[in-house]
Amino acid sequence: MDHCLPNIRHMRNGTAGAATAMFTVGTLAGVSALVKDYPVYGGQAVRYLLAAVVLLAVTRALGLRFVRLTPREWLLLGGLALTGLAIFNVCVTESARASGPALVGTVLGAVPLALALAGGRPAPRLLVGATVVVAGATLAAGLGSGTLTGLLWALGAFVGEISFSLMALPLLPKLGAIRVSTYSTVLATPLLAAIGFAREGTGMLRVPTLAESLGFAYLAIVVTVGAFLLWYTALPKLGPGRAGLFAGLIPVGAIVTGLVLGLATPSGYDLLGAALVIAGILVGLSADRTGKRAHVTAADPVNRRSVPLDRARPRTEVGPSRAEP
Repeated sequence: MDHCLPNIRHMRNGTAGAATAMFTVGTLAGVSALVKDYPVYGGQAVRYLLAAVVLLAVTRALGLRFVRLTPREWLLLGGLALTGLAIFNVCVTESARASGPALVGTVLGAVPLALALAGGRPAPRLLVGATVVVAGATLAAGLGSGTLTGLLWALGAFVGEISFSLMALPLLPKLGAIRVSTYSTVLATPLLAAIGFAREGTGMLRVPTLAESLGFAYLAIVVTVGAFLLWYTALPKLGPGRAGLFAGLIPVGAIVTGLVLGLATPSGYDLLGAALVIAGILVGLSADRTGKRAHVTAADPVNRRSVPLDRARPRTEVGPSRAEP
């Protein structure tokens, strides 16, 4: 039985990382109150610029060199930055403006079910767990009245959230979590700056107040850098189906943050939704009680065979580098 212990530990680490990442993303709603008076798109550009600087510093400190990418990998990385980061943020912002945050929160609550289905033929318990998570996230987010415009923007955000995971999966064997996070954030920064200039003109930037500076620092370092690294480390360990279950923790994180910051007191529906999310995650994770890993595979370009995604290593680098943790 000793040989099963590394696999169990591997799954536990992935579970902890995915849960922390998605809960952290949920805190964005509460902390965003600190920067609500700052130009929206200019603020997003500032957030990702700060995150890109931090990630580049981490990459350099760890001695991780630039990795040459194939044209297909550049397309995936560009698609990840465009849809999973830039367009996702635009869609969330515009949907909230058109219909309030409840509608987009409800639509994004379906992400766990979509990722469970995208992972192949899901185990029945995984599918049931994802469905329960969706129900809980929907209840926690609240079913607002909404508008057609808000719904269309919310669906765009839904596609972006799915892209954030699925477009990264083929890149993780070669690049690892740190490089994927760094490269995508660096690429997304000028995209968000261009969107900000188009939407807000020269007024997209101004000197932030102390509270806004603290808010941007949290959003950049914790919600972007920390959550990205945790998510992209957990994703190959759990596979998209199991990892997707934890997306249901986003509204739970928002509820807890609102309570801690004194912004809102959770209602009975909020608490019931949070309980359903946790129950759904537990059901989904019980789909495989054998302690076996989620074997997400990727092509090994040297041996021309499939290997577990988390075991694949970068093959082509410019200059020496230390192994990424």
